[in-house]
Amino acid sequence: MNKLLTTVFATLCLGAAAFTAQAHGFKLGEITIGHPYARSTAPGQPNGGAFLSLENRGADDKLVSADAGPIASRTELHTMSMDGDVMRMRRVDDIAVGSGKAVALKPGGYHVMMFGLKAPLKEGDTFPLKLHFEKAGDVTVTVNVEGPAADHTKMPMGEMKSDGKPDMKSDMKPDMKH
Repeated sequence: MNKLLTTVFATLCLGAAAFTAQAHGFKLGEITIGHPYARSTAPGQPNGGAFLSLENRGADDKLVSADAGPIASRTELHTMSMDGDVMRMRRVDDIAVGSGKAVALKPGGYHVMMFGLKAPLKEGDTFPLKLHFEKAGDVTVTVNVEGPAADHTKMPMGEMKSDGKPDMKSDMKPDMKH
């Protein structure tokens, strides 16, 4: 029985250590940025996405831009939805983070789109991502590059709503209006 309890305890400790090593967060005023990550990309893949969670314990605010300058030529805030079998991707001007609310930037929803990657995103690498909030200001977070199947949608998050105009895109090309 002691051997079984020791094995179970060791397994739980290793699992907790792995989760702790993977999970990371940042804080800017009353905004908490949880576990910024990107999926690894294949050689020659020109674009990639970054994902994270935002929790606001202060006044209403908005994420108005992101900059992955060291690794990409252009960075935009995007949303993605499915229209039947067609993926619709579009640029959004900002992502509202209301007072007392949480928003998830995750696959299949809001995300940071990085265009013109200077090199493939490799699992285990990290890169800086500068986030600019309308009221809270700027913070640079460290993005972990995880495997291609990485998906942290199981994290508890609040409601997500789009404020953008219906300028739908069916591909991942940058919005050239800017």
